[in-house]
Amino acid sequence: MIVSMTGFAATTAELPGLTLSVDLRSVNHRFLDLALRLPDEVRALEPALREMLAAALRRGKVECRVTLNRTQQGAASLAVDPQRVADLALAAAEVARSVPAARPLSVHEILRWPGVLAEPTIPSTLLVERLTALVAEALHELAAARRREGEKTAAVLFSCCNGIETQVARVLPRVPAIHAAYSDKLATRLREANLDPNEDRLKQELALFATKVDVAEELARLTAHVAEVRRVVAAGGSAGKRLDFLAQELHREANTLGSKSVDAEVTQASLELKVLIEQMREQVQNVE
Repeated sequence: MIVSMTGFAATTAELPGLTLSVDLRSVNHRFLDLALRLPDEVRALEPALREMLAAALRRGKVECRVTLNRTQQGAASLAVDPQRVADLALAAAEVARSVPAARPLSVHEILRWPGVLAEPTIPSTLLVERLTALVAEALHELAAARRREGEKTAAVLFSCCNGIETQVARVLPRVPAIHAAYSDKLATRLREANLDPNEDRLKQELALFATKVDVAEELARLTAHVAEVRRVVAAGGSAGKRLDFLAQELHREANTLGSKSVDAEVTQASLELKVLIEQMREQVQNVE
């Protein structure tokens, strides 16, 4: 079955002194567009994470956000580096001598200075291992969400296919009668113009005009395209571009049907077809 490009997944893991979280968001896009938001602690993992995402996803605009939050336990174990504070105090005193009007550093500013607070660290190998596992878990959840959305999309597409087939079945039995009525109408106008519709040249022209309003070929193509849509949806995989092409072809046939129409019911059927095909095209834009 087809897969949607829309989905969301979130996973979390507890590590010593911190909480590690991964959020994956995916929406429709012509190609695969990856955006990673990573904290500095795991910035070096970006190429590996991109490879993981690209291996699992084919299309869509995907945002991967990784966050590291210090827990209360981790915050409680923060330690001030006395040497760093002393160095900062000496530097501040030198600035004060050179610029007497300079405002002294506050405690808050000192604590925010890089290196003053020694935060607890965890082994980099453990962080890499847990983050990789979390991303894999999030990808699994995202794939499940996209499959569920794909099933809903498939149901809408099948419903549109049913509607298109209904309109084709509505018009198809009328084709011979429409053809005959149009030919009779042209013959009547020729007689009113004092021309003989049975003359060979005029008979050829009548046949030509009748061919121009014959919609049997368009109806056959609509039926064939609908059958292909059903097959592609059932086969699944990366079917979005193929379905988009089929929707364009369906729309083209519906337009031709309307332009050839010389019958009110065929015109109405053409309008109904365009509505159904437009609904299909909107859904197809979200298929991977």
